[in-house]
Amino acid sequence: MDGASAAALIKEKERFQALFEFASLGIIVANSTGVIEMANNFLLTQFGYTLKEDLIGRPVEMLIPRRYDHIHHKHREGYIKHPAARPMGVGRDLFGLKKDGTEFPVEVSLSNYKSGEETFVIAFVIDITLRKEIESALIEQKEELAEKNGKIEELNESLERKVELRTAQFQETMNLLEASRDELSKALSKEKELGDLKSRFVSMASHEFRTPLSTILSSASLLAKYTDNADQDKRDKHINRIKASVNNLTDILDEFLSIGKIEDGKILARYTSFNVKEFISQLVQELKALAKPGQQLVYSHSGEEIIYLDESLLRKIIFNLLTNAIKFSHDDGLIGINSTVSGSEFSLEVVDQGIGISAEDQEHLFERFFRASNATNIQGTGLGLHIIAKYAELMAGEISFNSELEKGSRFTISFNNAIV
Repeated sequence: MDGASAAALIKEKERFQALFEFASLGIIVANSTGVIEMANNFLLTQFGYTLKEDLIGRPVEMLIPRRYDHIHHKHREGYIKHPAARPMGVGRDLFGLKKDGTEFPVEVSLSNYKSGEETFVIAFVIDITLRKEIESALIEQKEELAEKNGKIEELNESLERKVELRTAQFQETMNLLEASRDELSKALSKEKELGDLKSRFVSMASHEFRTPLSTILSSASLLAKYTDNADQDKRDKHINRIKASVNNLTDILDEFLSIGKIEDGKILARYTSFNVKEFISQLVQELKALAKPGQQLVYSHSGEEIIYLDESLLRKIIFNLLTNAIKFSHDDGLIGINSTVSGSEFSLEVVDQGIGISAEDQEHLFERFFRASNATNIQGTGLGLHIIAKYAELMAGEISFNSELEKGSRFTISFNNAIV
C-alpha cells in the first residue's frame, strides 16, 4: 500500500471512529460468547467508567445486576442462535449496573453483523431514568384524578339538598377537572408520539447502520491480507468501499442534524438573487454522475432567469428530489426537471417514470422516518421529504405531488414572491 492510500485509509478509519465515539447513545459490540469487543465514550459515561480497558475483553454481564446473570446467559445464547434486529426485554424492566454498583433503568435495542464466521452483536443502550420519573408522575396524576372524582361524587350527594348553593362550586370543579383531563391527555399523546419516533429511529438506525458498518469491518479485515504490490487494485477496491460506507453514514447523520436544527429554529432563509437556469443546469450536470445505466436527466426552463430565494436551501431541495428520482427509477428511465418563472412566482417540477407511491403511503409521505412499503429494500432514512418540505416552508413555498404505482411520480414546488 503506498503512502497516500495508507493515509487515506487512516483518515477514513478516524472518521468512522468519530461517528462511533461521538454518538449520543451508548453503543457496545460483543462477540458470540458475550465478550465486549468495542464500547463508545457515551456508554462509558453511562456506566461510570473512564477507561475502555475496564470493559474491553470482559463479559457483558458485568454491566447488568448480578441477580440477572443466569437468565441473561440464556437469553444471550438464544439470540446468537437466532439473531435479528429487535428491542430487548419487551414487557420487562431492564437495568444497567454502574461501576460504583448503582443500578439505573435502561432500554436496549439489538442488532448484529457477521465478520467471517464470527457473529457480533451491537447493543444500543438508552438511559430511561427520566422517562420512568415521568411515568411515576403520570401515575400520581391519575391517583389525584381518582381522588378528585371521589370528591365530586360526595358533592353530588349533597346537591340534592343544596342545589342552588352548590351549583357554582360544582361548575368550577368540573372546569378544573376538564382542564386536568386535557393536560393529561396531551401529556400521554406527547409521550406516545415520542415513543413512536424513538422506535422508528432505533429501527431505522439498526437497519441503515448495519450494512455500512459490516462493509467497513469486512473491507478493513480484507485489506490486511493484501500485502503485495500486485494487490493494489484489490486494496483500492476495499478502500473505496470503506469511503462509500463512511460517506453514507455521514449523510444519515447530516439528515438527523438537519431535523434538530430545523426544530430548534437554527436554520433561517437567507435570500440572494441568482440565475436559476444556470444554477439548476450545473446541479443536473453534477447529478448525472449518480444516474443508473441508461437513465437520462433532461432539464428545461421557461421565463425570466433571475430569482430571489435562499440558494443553499433550494440546492438541497432539488438535490433530494433528483436523487430520489434516480434512486426510485429503473435503468434507462427518463427524469424530467422543469423550472418556470411567471410573474412573481417560481415553480420547480421533477417527473420520473419510477416505482411510484401507493395511495395508502401517500398520506404519510412527509412524516419523519416514513418509508413507502415498496421502498423498504432501497436505502434511505425516511427523512428526506420531511426535510425538504420544511426547507420549502422556510421560504414560504408549497410542495405537492401526484403518483401512481409503477407509473412514476411528479413533485412540484412553488414559491410566490420569488422575484425582486
